[in-house]
Amino acid sequence: MTPVVTVMGFELLGIEHLKQGRHSLVRLYIDNKDGINLSDCEAVSQQVTGVLDVEDPINGTYNLEVSSPGLDRPIFTLQQFKRHIGENVRINLSIKQDGRRKYSGRLNDVGDSYIVIESEDKEITLAENNIEAARIIPEI
Repeated sequence: MTPVVTVMGFELLGIEHLKQGRHSLVRLYIDNKDGINLSDCEAVSQQVTGVLDVEDPINGTYNLEVSSPGLDRPIFTLQQFKRHIGENVRINLSIKQDGRRKYSGRLNDVGDSYIVIESEDKEITLAENNIEAARIIPEI
């Protein structure tokens, strides 16, 4: 999907595949420096639908959703984490660390395979391969 989205002038931030019984939801998050509007989402959706129809990589019935990242933008890669050092994040882990799967705090550092957040007055290092989901906590 990345080449299709990139050719259109957008960045593909990430893809979520949420199974919902026999059906599933495939959600693409796109962005660019000027922001995203509804017509951008529609255009990307049409192009990606064509690719998915030809390549057919998803078994079963699914709905495709193309979305802007919004204020509480999801973070999918270490490179994206680096863009948000100093901001507050919410992290869900795949496997418990110190008895917890959910963390939130200020993103202090990003390494080659980990991130460091400050939570409850201490620094916590979280392995990239254990991060199930991450989002920015918007300051309003």
